Amino acid sequence: MKTFYENLRALTQLRGVSGREELVRDAIIRMIDGHCDSWRTDATGNLIVEKKGARPAAKRLLLSAHMDEVGFLVTHVQEDGFLRFAPVGGVMPAVAAGRPVLVGDGALPGTIGVKPVHLLDGDEKERYAKLEDMLVDIGACSREEALALVSPGDPITFIGEYREMGDGCIASKAIDDRVGCALLVELIRSQLPCDCVFAFTCQEETGCLGGKTAAYGAAPEIGIAVEGTTAGDLPSAPDHKKVCALRKGPVISYKDGGTTYSHTLYRRATEAADAAGIPWQTKESICGGNESRSVQAARNGAQVLAVSLPVRYIHSAHSLAARQDMENAFRLLLELIGVLGL
Repeated sequence: MKTFYENLRALTQLRGVSGREELVRDAIIRMIDGHCDSWRTDATGNLIVEKKGARPAAKRLLLSAHMDEVGFLVTHVQEDGFLRFAPVGGVMPAVAAGRPVLVGDGALPGTIGVKPVHLLDGDEKERYAKLEDMLVDIGACSREEALALVSPGDPITFIGEYREMGDGCIASKAIDDRVGCALLVELIRSQLPCDCVFAFTCQEETGCLGGKTAAYGAAPEIGIAVEGTTAGDLPSAPDHKKVCALRKGPVISYKDGGTTYSHTLYRRATEAADAAGIPWQTKESICGGNESRSVQAARNGAQVLAVSLPVRYIHSAHSLAARQDMENAFRLLLELIGVLGL
């Protein structure tokens, strides 16, 4: 899967907060062009790809992954040149403070500033600063100087270098959900058991808008969301709160915070994984969510399934995932296309 990792590296390093996915979409088009039967974009900004397999599908099958990442938007420029901002998607203050960021279309370097520990009063040390108490410092000395470089509404993204580390792990920003995008690209570049529709969607982190419009247009009978999910396998977490763990295989969910999945698809997916000797796990806590809920409710509705990658430190500048989980997820998805589509 050499090409897969090359594509994953490239995709994670692109900037694409919700509503500003164009750089990611353009890169994916270059990756799939010549390997599919057709592709198109819709009014929402989704990329819809059709790929013929060895035979027609008995049921129309849609696989989706979202292109957007969490980040921030500039909301106000102060007289002193500091930037006020608001989160795009779920970002904890603890992962934002002190982080280097890129601001605006020109990728202007900045830092998320917070009151230093030396100046904190007693009770302030016991609670973490809120995002609304933080500022982005771009080194400007005045509002006029800052406004010559940025404007309200400009995106702010984490800087998170892609790097390999430890025993087969990859750290980067935006693994959620550029890993799903890279897996779909790899499938499109492969020989498939049957015809499939693929959707690279917009604005999942802010309400799953793209999944809804993509599913309405594709009208699938079965939808598979390919996603990153929270791995809480840390020493401080009790077993029932770890959700899932690295190196135990892709996650097949029966329920999460937004979707109750088709029990029939869940059973068929787990049986297919077992029969193919593919390790898998399920969520051991009901939390999180993805665009399955939008696909499930679009047009006449669809049966849905989620295949997720365990990701530590999700929604931060340096999330962490395991290569073996990615490779087993690819094997599982290829197997499921044959099992569910024929």
